[in-house]
Amino acid sequence: MPLRNEKADRKKIEVFKSAKSSMEVQTRLNIPETAIRKLRQRLEKQYKIKLPRYMAAAGREFHSGENPFSENVAEFKENWTADDCIRRLLKIVKENPDKVISRNYFRVNSGISEATWNRYFGTWHEFKRQSGVVLSRHQHTLEQQIARHASVDHYRALNALKADWGDKYNRPVDARFQTGIVIGDLHDKNVDPFYLEVLLDTIKRVQPDWININGDLFDLPEFGKYFVDPREWDVVGRINFVHEQILKPIRELVPDAQIDLNEGNHEFRLLRHLGDATPAMKVLLSELHGFSVSRLLGLDKYEVNYISVSDLTAKTVADIKKEIGKNYSVYHNCFISHHYPYGVRYGMPGCNGHHHKHIVTPLYSEVFGSYEWHQVGCGHIRAADFTAGQIWSNGFDLIHVDTHRKFVNHEYITIGETMAIVGGKYYIRGIDDG
Repeated sequence: MPLRNEKADRKKIEVFKSAKSSMEVQTRLNIPETAIRKLRQRLEKQYKIKLPRYMAAAGREFHSGENPFSENVAEFKENWTADDCIRRLLKIVKENPDKVISRNYFRVNSGISEATWNRYFGTWHEFKRQSGVVLSRHQHTLEQQIARHASVDHYRALNALKADWGDKYNRPVDARFQTGIVIGDLHDKNVDPFYLEVLLDTIKRVQPDWININGDLFDLPEFGKYFVDPREWDVVGRINFVHEQILKPIRELVPDAQIDLNEGNHEFRLLRHLGDATPAMKVLLSELHGFSVSRLLGLDKYEVNYISVSDLTAKTVADIKKEIGKNYSVYHNCFISHHYPYGVRYGMPGCNGHHHKHIVTPLYSEVFGSYEWHQVGCGHIRAADFTAGQIWSNGFDLIHVDTHRKFVNHEYITIGETMAIVGGKYYIRGIDDG
């Protein structure tokens, strides 16, 4: 080896011997911290010497003059292997079965310094993981997956329960010509009074064979995504309003008609809260002792079918929308009522709600010939703080069906700002109607 290289190495050796920390070595030799260990190893091997060690702790090296308060340099076990460290940890755990072995407890009672073990494992949690004291990453992942499934077991039970009302109160009619009414998006106490007045009088006059409530009969903003002042919460009042002011008069007007409620996004959200039995739900429904799907929605009381095959365990927004999209009603094999507009893809006459404004789409198929798909207007007041209600419209759909020839005739009823017309009868909006 050239003399000048040996001379330079001797200077480096002196630095190692006189320095009080690896940081000082790094500064005096102008080399990165990561190179100090390699340099020491080369010098020791080449010159058959032993240089001072700056023991590893918390991801860096230190000299006895700058060790952290948590480190006892005298307890550093230089020759210990990773297995030796693991054996010591397991010994401490076995001797103290009733204790949670914290990092500080191990530091005080193990007889070894932190630098002894963290040079192998880096972190206390990794040390415990590799010792088998806590779950491995794979075991933890499996545990999380089990927890995710367990967390939705109550939803699965509710899925089975709500499926019982899908066709419980079917009222089949044999007549060739039948009439139905499709309403939707009434949003409980937010229903437009004039809309409700026209609707109930139309039901009385027409006596439909079936009525489809096409989702969002309820609003319940307390469980929605928009902020509602908790002082204004009135869940029980809203539920009772639907029962007393909407379902009860409809059933009294048409005691023999089939009434179907398609689950919309608001009903879906309500049942999720019911399944969770959230503190808010328990407090707000304290007046409805023994509340259940039927009790909340008025299914048995007013003999209403609840069309819901959606899975309450859905997590993401996209998955929830997909699940709600499974809830729809088909009448006479030629008319479909769907909460969402993509029901139009099913290739038969029908209508949807959810978007609160009337749109007519002309279509054609080899089975039904020329037919229409209607997006039905909403039934609630258009003045709401969190909406663009001025672009919406109110209305409902009267459906006339020739069940033999599978022909569907829409008689759409617009509930206007000042008036509505149904079958030649004029309805004038009064001052109290909004």
